[in-house]
Parts: sequence; C-alpha cells; structure tokens
Amino acid sequence: MNKSSLVSVIMPCYNAEQFLEESVSSVLNQTYKNLELIVVDDGSTDRSLDILKKIQTKDKRLHIIQQKNKGPAPARNKGLKNARGNFIAFLDSDDFWDLTFIEKLEKALSSKPELKLGLAYCGWQNIGLSANKSKPFIPPDYNQMNLSERFLEGCRWPIHAPLIKKACFDKIGGFNEHWCNCEDYDLWLRMSPFIQVILVPEVLAFYRHHEGEQVTKNRALVARNHWKIQKKFISNSPDIAQKLGKKKLNDLTKGELLHRAYICYWDRDLDAAHKIFRMVIQTGYGRLKDLKYIVPAILPLFLYKKLIHALTRD
Repeated sequence: MNKSSLVSVIMPCYNAEQFLEESVSSVLNQTYKNLELIVVDDGSTDRSLDILKKIQTKDKRLHIIQQKNKGPAPARNKGLKNARGNFIAFLDSDDFWDLTFIEKLEKALSSKPELKLGLAYCGWQNIGLSANKSKPFIPPDYNQMNLSERFLEGCRWPIHAPLIKKACFDKIGGFNEHWCNCEDYDLWLRMSPFIQVILVPEVLAFYRHHEGEQVTKNRALVARNHWKIQKKFISNSPDIAQKLGKKKLNDLTKGELLHRAYICYWDRDLDAAHKIFRMVIQTGYGRLKDLKYIVPAILPLFLYKKLIHALTRD
C-alpha cells in the first residue's frame, strides 16, 4: 500500500475506561490497515491510560500522547500536530465505526484525485436512545448544494462521520479552542466555502449516548455557541452574506435559535427554553404567532415555569 495512503485517526480521551477498548478496537481492526491511531489522553484519572498502554503492546499503530485536561478541541489539535497521514478522521473514545469505515471512505476520496480539498462522509446511527431516535440515518448528497448555506442551517454531520484530506486543515488550521462545545460545527462551517464532498450512502459511524456527561445535554449553551459561531462566520464572509441576503441570513441564524427554543419547550426542558427564548428576544426575531411563546420568557425563571405549567395543565 502506498505510503501516501496513510490515514491518521485522532481520538481525544478523558476518563473513558467504560467504552475505550471497544472504540480503539473499531479503529485497529479496520479492514483498511495503513493507519495510525493517535489517542490524546486529556488528563484521565481513571484506568484509561492503563488500557491504552496494554493495547499498545500488541499494536504499535497506536500512539499515546498525554496532556493535562484541556478539553476535546485542544486534544484534537494536539493530535493534528502529530498526524502523519494525508487523510484525517476523528473518533471520540466512546463511539465506534463499522470495520469498513476507512476503507470505503478512503476509496471514495481516492477515486477522485481532482478533489484536492476533499471530504467523504457517511451515514450514522445513535446508540442508547429511544427506538425512534436511534434509527440509522443517511444524510443527503450535498455535492451540488451550497454548503455554506446548508451549514448555516445546522451541522450536517457529526465529528466521526467524515474522512478529510489533510490539505483542508493546512488551509484553515484546526479547531477553535475558544469553544467548549460546537467546535466541530465551527470547523465544518469554516471549511464549507471550499470543501468538495462525496457521500458514501451507508451507515458506518455510531454515536453512543449514555449516562455520562455529554456537552449536548446543556442545550442553552449549545444554542448560544451555535449562534455565535454563525455570526462570526457571517462577519468573516461578507461575500457569502451578501449572496444569501438579509432575510435568508435571519432565518438561518435567528430562526434556528427560535427553532431550538421550541424544541426545548415541547420537550419540557423549560430551563433551556427560557434561556433560548430570551436570546431570541435580544435578536428581535419572530412572527406574531411566535409571541405567545416568546414573550413569557421575559419573566423570571420560577414565574415562567409556573405560567407554562398552568397554561399547559391537562
């Protein structure tokens, strides 16, 4: 196999002993063998490091880097700095891949060498949620679409679903370490004006939901960061902003914020709904039919909850 075909897999790891061995095995047992797995131990205090060292004695493709706890974005950037491959993939230490993930995505990218700044992505499945939320999902083919507009609408794929040519990172750098969540969304949005994409229409990536701490649980913070990332991208991309127009931009950004507030509201996550509706109020966005949901958020949280419970009581 040609040396240029080396794939670097980067895995941040923090107190991941429960699922770490399964995640690492899903990489090292890939049908595509010319790979390196760079695990950045982000200051784990459990048995994670011991598990990694044991695996390393059997497979030298596993490289371990240790650092003090800094979070996923700095850990991934550390991995990027040490990556030797021409292709990059990311897998978190509690998620896993189908054993043909790299083979199929690398084949898709290598079949089109003209895509100098290319990215292949596949379908995915959530594990550990209700049956309705754990259905396999294959995303649309974004090849002929305006990717910047699509990503302003929302994150189009999770961190573990694509295989990316390293040249994409050479162009924009790595993850913005300012963000404590949504850092993958920020990355894809910054890549969206130039990346060329290929869909591999199979479910090959698996995201595990469990009772451990996951940043996606803090929905208000995720919504705020998502909105800030959108605004920063628009500010840095005046040509894209002009092409989309003010109304479209408002719908993609402020409208997305309102949409997230509604989701929290109907899920009865009233703490998050209250915070996000308040953000919407600051933007001045909303139609007349939205006001009955937006305006109550002016109240303090305890009064807001009482009001909503009274209005929605069976």
